Amino acid sequence: MGRKKAALSGQLADMDLKLLRVFKAVVEAGGFTPAEIQLNLANSTISNYISDLEKRLDMRLCERGRAGFSLTEHGQSVYRATLELLNAVEQFKNSINRSHNRIMGDLHLGFAEHMLGAHKSCIVKALALFSTQAPEVNIRISTMGADEVISSLLDHKVDIGITVMSQTYSELSSLKLFDEEMLLYCAESHPLYEQAETVSYDQLRHYRFVESPRLLPGREVHPDSQQWNTQAKAHHQEARASLILSGHYLGFLPSHLVTSWNLDKQLKPLLADRYGYNNTFKALWRSSQSKQIIIKLFRQCLNESLM
Repeated sequence: MGRKKAALSGQLADMDLKLLRVFKAVVEAGGFTPAEIQLNLANSTISNYISDLEKRLDMRLCERGRAGFSLTEHGQSVYRATLELLNAVEQFKNSINRSHNRIMGDLHLGFAEHMLGAHKSCIVKALALFSTQAPEVNIRISTMGADEVISSLLDHKVDIGITVMSQTYSELSSLKLFDEEMLLYCAESHPLYEQAETVSYDQLRHYRFVESPRLLPGREVHPDSQQWNTQAKAHHQEARASLILSGHYLGFLPSHLVTSWNLDKQLKPLLADRYGYNNTFKALWRSSQSKQIIIKLFRQCLNESLM
């Protein structure tokens, strides 16, 4: 009997790399549909790419259907090998960059939502500096919830994240950027609006709150919040603001966001001296990083923007 020809007996082509990058994006997004926005491709196109890759490798990589998306054993092996391959490609680019004194490649940034009014333009300045010094680097920015930035960094989905850290991670290095003031707000249709200047701590226990990251167990802003009735959940600022504006809930929002949205008359802060706090935003990156030159340059640009 003749031996079966290996699926990748020939050279690895550019198209193979493209298919593997699509496969990696689908795996990390958790399916074809969630990957559509990230890849900017239609579901049918993604499906065709994955089918082409499966034919190229002569193996089934994933199951997709009513039961959801999942990797086969072959798929798990290919995903691990894909990470190793793409990491090696980045290291190759780093070596070429050093040889030619040019910076080429990709930089994926993960930003927590609604930072623009709080950062005193340091991020905009850093992006301007970086784009001037590394015009051939492709920049991609994803906006997400504060906690999602951390998980995206740890899962190698973004290269640098800018967010609030709720705890320290040995795998991540950080640079402090700026503080953001958070206040407890009520809307003008809420019963406490007219009493905002005289409301007591005990009164708050009789009203409903919107849960936010700093109201989760173990992360409370103040011990009083352990007694608060959190009946709604909205960890994204815009959704939380909508619930607060309904007049049925109290909740925390960045003061700069309330101002930039022209909500100063519709919302009032409660007991700012007792419950107000600052979020400290930091730039974060993995200590072990394949894109060392690109990451280092962007960190330098962030440092310069803070001066």
